[in-house]
Amino acid sequence: MNVRQLSAYRPTKPDIAVFVSGIISMGLEILAGRIIEPQFGSSIYTWGSIITVSLAALSLGYWQGGKQAESASTRQLIWLLLGTAGYVAIIIYARDQLLLSASVLPLPPRFASLPAAIILFGPPTYLLGFISPYSAELSQKEGTGEASGHVYALGTIGSIVGAGATTYFLIPALGIDAIGLLFGFLLVGTALALTLPTITPKPAVASIAVALLLVVAAGIGPVAFDHRGDVVYETQTAYQELEVIDDGDERTLYLDGARHSAMDLEDPDRHVFEYTRYFHIPMLMVDDPAEVENVLFIGGGGYTGPKDYGRTYDVDVDVAELDPEVSRTAEEYFRLEEGENLTVHTEDGRQFLQETDKKYDVIVLDAYQKDQVPNHLTQLEFMELAEEQLTDDGVFLANVISAPSGAGSDFYRAQYKTIDEAFASTYSYRTSNWDSVQNIEVVATKADTDFTEAELTERNENRDLGIDLSGEISASLSEPNTDDVPVLTEDHAPVDSLQASTVGQEYVIEQTGEEETEPEPASITVGSASSTLARPAPELGSGAAEPGALEPAPA
Repeated sequence: MNVRQLSAYRPTKPDIAVFVSGIISMGLEILAGRIIEPQFGSSIYTWGSIITVSLAALSLGYWQGGKQAESASTRQLIWLLLGTAGYVAIIIYARDQLLLSASVLPLPPRFASLPAAIILFGPPTYLLGFISPYSAELSQKEGTGEASGHVYALGTIGSIVGAGATTYFLIPALGIDAIGLLFGFLLVGTALALTLPTITPKPAVASIAVALLLVVAAGIGPVAFDHRGDVVYETQTAYQELEVIDDGDERTLYLDGARHSAMDLEDPDRHVFEYTRYFHIPMLMVDDPAEVENVLFIGGGGYTGPKDYGRTYDVDVDVAELDPEVSRTAEEYFRLEEGENLTVHTEDGRQFLQETDKKYDVIVLDAYQKDQVPNHLTQLEFMELAEEQLTDDGVFLANVISAPSGAGSDFYRAQYKTIDEAFASTYSYRTSNWDSVQNIEVVATKADTDFTEAELTERNENRDLGIDLSGEISASLSEPNTDDVPVLTEDHAPVDSLQASTVGQEYVIEQTGEEETEPEPASITVGSASSTLARPAPELGSGAAEPGALEPAPA
């Protein structure tokens, strides 16, 4: 088609239907990730399920539509668009209940998200699949090849528009309900446009009814009871779903449905989550805490660690936080204040380390979630980069979420093995007596060290750190068996498969000032492994090295 032909082109009604169906099918696929991720995580299995369902539903729609194409009409295109819009209203209103229903099916962890993808996005995508063969049948092009190529091109262009608009504009600017409402109105508007110039009664009435259904669904919102507390703020960022929720005097930051940081509104300096106290262990391992000048946190969240370091020590704190909305939320809701000794860098942590010339005395990696781990921050090449950017007696700490042993420990053991490959000496600490999935602090030193529990206890007593770490020191773990797990590298980092065993397991975040936390039922129940609570360790140091022998792994 030359420029003159392109300028003279006027889309037919089937052309419009194909183009819009491409926009909606790909837009729904991108949106599906934001809807399913908070429940099932953003692993390769979740996205694999979404893509598989999308392609399978479209293929089935193409096949069925092709078989019935001889009877195709513009009227049928209208009803397909309205039917899809109606199901979008169901997604807006009932997605949480549908997700919950799908999550209780007893499936292996890697297939856990598949039923949710089928229930939520299979039917609308299937209906959209009919539109292409119907439009090819109604096309005014001469010959089957020209008609098919024309339809493929329009549908693909629509998909490009849908993917780009949803990714770069809609998700950063709007919530899930608003995006769903926009998609629904686009479908209804297209259906009405196809009736022109003469609007027939039945499609017009149906269009109004579906439009009202969409408005009601969006107005009521997802049907669900939020047991977590009062939602203070929520948004869809370019990277994740973000919520700030108040429960009494405690304010919690949720990222993609998972607790990430918390603050006591009455006592903001209190460590609400026990694991944040462990961030101070590196100050026991450096030669002299008074000589610590530069500290880097990779991952900000609620900025508990960075604020604590800036308040407790005479140090300069840099924070590499990729999501600017997370930092803005921390400023508005978690009392983050940038100043001379605390600087926020809106940048990926690995990229920041590659570009900076600064050497750090302490580096804290706090960018992992239970179901979502940035692979490039787990790899040996990143660990070697972090080791290079440390001072001679520098200390690295990674906040790893995994079980300390047994089922669910694969990721911890692989991460320990990887860190130990890059650093001279490696130690690890559990943060809960339970053997469930929890925060495990893996601490590594650039220098070859051989810290004993007694030595760290003595340093804890003699160094005025402003925090007593005796309990944390006693929670040390012995070197794990890593024979059956790989070193994570750029070439091979199977983080998703290593984390698969944690799906359905209870995630314990101990809180300070309370009795020991028992594991809460997991948000997803998958298979038989999720029906049994992990047993608590006999005591906090259980499974750890005996006092006097922390047994750092040799480099």
